[in-house]
Amino acid sequence: MSGEAALAGLDLTAVDAAAARIAPYVRRTPLDRSAWLSRRHGAEVALKLECWQPTGSFKLRGAMAALTALDGPARARGVLAVSAGNHGQALAWGAAALGVPATIVVPASASQTKVQAMREYPVELIVRGADYDEAERLARAMACERGLSFISPYNDPAVIAGQATIARELLQDDPTLDAIVVPCGGGGVLAGIALAAKLLAPRVRVWGAEPAASPTMRAALDAGRLVAIDEAPTLADGLAGNVEAGAITYPLIARHVDDLVTVSEADIRTAMREAAAHDHLIVEGSAAVAIAALAHLPVAGLRVAVVVTGRNVTLETFLAAIAPAHPA
Repeated sequence: MSGEAALAGLDLTAVDAAAARIAPYVRRTPLDRSAWLSRRHGAEVALKLECWQPTGSFKLRGAMAALTALDGPARARGVLAVSAGNHGQALAWGAAALGVPATIVVPASASQTKVQAMREYPVELIVRGADYDEAERLARAMACERGLSFISPYNDPAVIAGQATIARELLQDDPTLDAIVVPCGGGGVLAGIALAAKLLAPRVRVWGAEPAASPTMRAALDAGRLVAIDEAPTLADGLAGNVEAGAITYPLIARHVDDLVTVSEADIRTAMREAAAHDHLIVEGSAAVAIAALAHLPVAGLRVAVVVTGRNVTLETFLAAIAPAHPA
């Protein structure tokens, strides 16, 4: 499918269809007010707790939307995906639930906790590439060689429609929302939420957040096109990596997202620590990025939903991140 055709097919009908397909498999996650964030930012802040999905992240929505969109022969042949962790875990869970053969390619740099979680399911797990970018290129080629359906973590219209169901739920649960804050890596969840939110309630502002160590989409917006960036290590490992050329997430984000801010590693650590202290939530760095972004956005006086995308972080990483003496 061409990029133009994929974009044309992403509308509320596609989002509603994805919501119906995935309903038997995903949780309608709560939208809970955060007293400390509301007080700190002079706003009404609520957390959309996608960390409570069965696999610990929002990725289950997109994976199930893509899997359930496949026809019988495609399901029988099987699927192949590339993942740094959460998408692979979601796809493994979904493939097991539907009886679809699945192969998942992970880079050598992937979180070992997330890789181990994938091993709990009947999937073929292949380690290829030093980093995510290399693994993605190799996985695309492998899917073609094997005749398998490739399910991208972000560059897939069905995946984006699945992630867009978050916005649908948010505006059903609180039609008075003024803004939504969403983490951004490859951009699937930000693109989906922005698209659905603007179609359902054009007045709602949608803001993205990235780690300053890997500002892929911010660089693209500044350049007016996708560009390759140099990355530094980040606690938000699920958001790290370049975006493949021609990804449909970029034009959706450029068209529908109001702004995208970057946050430092110190900001991410602080957000992880304070979410645990005040809301008793363990969140991974990729989710903490959106909480940290509130300090960089004009949220005062608004009703704001923050999408808490995942909880899949090792205990060692979490404890090191929240240590108060951690150097900036």
